[in-house]
Amino acid sequence: MNWFKKVVQKMSPTKDSPPKQSNAYDLIGGDKVIKAIAHEFYQQMQTRADTQPLLALHRAPIADSEVKLYEFLSGWLGGPQLYQQKYGHPALRARHMPFAIDESMRDQWLLCMQAALDKCVKKPEHRQAIIQALSTLADHMRNQ
Repeated sequence: MNWFKKVVQKMSPTKDSPPKQSNAYDLIGGDKVIKAIAHEFYQQMQTRADTQPLLALHRAPIADSEVKLYEFLSGWLGGPQLYQQKYGHPALRARHMPFAIDESMRDQWLLCMQAALDKCVKKPEHRQAIIQALSTLADHMRNQ
């Protein structure tokens, strides 16, 4: 997981940070912040006019998608592997293959995620490191 090492290196605790904080999950505030990111992500998707095509790809109820995003982000950022415990390996590309994901869909997804990170993650350097890693991941999801 080279991407994760890069994220954590960029997010290294300062001398004012508690020594136990050693990964992105802990550095941004743990479970509470991850839940807030997932919630805000789907709030953005549901309320923005420019993300309605992306919203249309999601099955109702949207709350189910929010929980899955929260569970995925928890493990992806170094916290509890909630998604893997429930569903096994994320296999994101395979799970997203049935959906037409082009540059526009990728960009809409990243727009929602950037807004969620801006609202929920305090430190700009943490937001930057996470969105960089997620941008690479989102681009990998494209299948068109």
